[in-house]
Amino acid sequence: MAGTHHGLSRLDQLMKACINGEGPARPFAQTLGRLMPANPVHIKNITHGDVIQALDDLSQTMAATDNTDGPADAGMTFFGQFVDHDITLDATSALGTRIDPATIPNVRTPSLDLDCVYGAGPEASPHLYGAGEAEQFLVHGRDDNHRDLARTCAGKALIGDPRNDENVLVAQVQSIFIELHNILMSKRVEGGDAASDIKACAHEGMPKHVWHDHVSPKLANFQEVRRFIRLHYQWIVWCELLPAFVTQDCLDWALDHHAFGWDAPVMPVEFTGAAYRFGHATTQFEYALRDGEAARGLFALPGFGPRPEDGNIDYPMFFGMNGDVNSQKARPVGPKLGSPLLNLPFVHDTIALADIDEELTLAQSRNLALRNMVRDRYTYQLASGQQVAARLGTDPVHVPDVLKHKGITKTPLWFYCLQEAEQHGNGKLTGAGGRVVASVFANLLRRDPTTFLHIPHFKPWHGFAGQPSVLAGLIAYVEANRGHIAHADALRCG
Repeated sequence: MAGTHHGLSRLDQLMKACINGEGPARPFAQTLGRLMPANPVHIKNITHGDVIQALDDLSQTMAATDNTDGPADAGMTFFGQFVDHDITLDATSALGTRIDPATIPNVRTPSLDLDCVYGAGPEASPHLYGAGEAEQFLVHGRDDNHRDLARTCAGKALIGDPRNDENVLVAQVQSIFIELHNILMSKRVEGGDAASDIKACAHEGMPKHVWHDHVSPKLANFQEVRRFIRLHYQWIVWCELLPAFVTQDCLDWALDHHAFGWDAPVMPVEFTGAAYRFGHATTQFEYALRDGEAARGLFALPGFGPRPEDGNIDYPMFFGMNGDVNSQKARPVGPKLGSPLLNLPFVHDTIALADIDEELTLAQSRNLALRNMVRDRYTYQLASGQQVAARLGTDPVHVPDVLKHKGITKTPLWFYCLQEAEQHGNGKLTGAGGRVVASVFANLLRRDPTTFLHIPHFKPWHGFAGQPSVLAGLIAYVEANRGHIAHADALRCG
């Protein structure tokens, strides 16, 4: 067939795989689930209230009231948040209610495919795209701020995942990828050297018959640009984001080992509910948005509404780029959090743990560190850090004294990952936490045959060269070509 039918592309491909026997020999692994058995809280000589108080006491040791610089650029924290929103969305579980992770649907596709930017494409997600000649361009910008996200009349962002509007920093990572798409679509339509480069890269590793069978001719330019961007995004995630926060030995190990077997969940709760939450610990107390401006407190950077122009960032303040601006840094991964995260101002209700007949105070309910550990122990019932370390063959880390003095003999996995980073990783995930994070991403890249990992000797495009990193080069390319977007006025909304 020359192209897929409207609205049925994924179903057609599934039917073809099933009828012709072209699928895997075994069913795909569940999207969410466990890597290790449930580990419920066992009470002996203490109460559940005592456990919660001990976790609260531990969380209070984490408060940081000033900025500490780690090895990664500050913007990598928010790029990591953007990646999280690309691969996971648990809209089912509620803090305080126990749930079997195997019953949690992942609303995001568990692959590095930028569905948080593209949605399901121009036909299935038309609200994200322009009209007429601009129907394969993503809407972006407002008349009052050309660099803001496009918005509805109610001020809600027109993007693939609404969480990417929750603060002005992740929103501007989202904007970079939207603007990049629109710039490259303009180049592809115009023709020329850049258009040829985009097409050649997009077709790498793709048999001609696959492209012919599954890409509608009228969407060829769009699909080429999208795959070109996806390949570079995947490369950046593996070769720049992860090395910024995970030790190289864990990344190498993950490529050489299938740690949990073929049937393990693609998106395990040990990753989503603990190990990948390391990003909370890399968030600084405050950030300056522009060179020469005073720093603003973390919660002085709100999202979920139209952004004024003074909320636009200087990208070199967050990503190391050539020039005179010194980028701010993320905190090192470790058991410290910017103190605003221990008092979330937007939380107004207490958390009731019905299964154990306990209720957190409002102060406890606003404490992100405590919320993470309560989710670990009472919602997901995750294996402890020591149990995961034993499974993966890494050196164990001792239980913190705050817990040990209360008779608690194992460490919640999230906190354990941060301990490992501080004690053995020089500010990066290592040991059990590093191996869990690296293994999940390695598995995503291996399982999807369209990723850069399956293209021998893949090299990023020369158009993104000339900066300290490919991500910085991509940002610089967008900054230099922002005026080269066709239909820019028609794409603005809100």
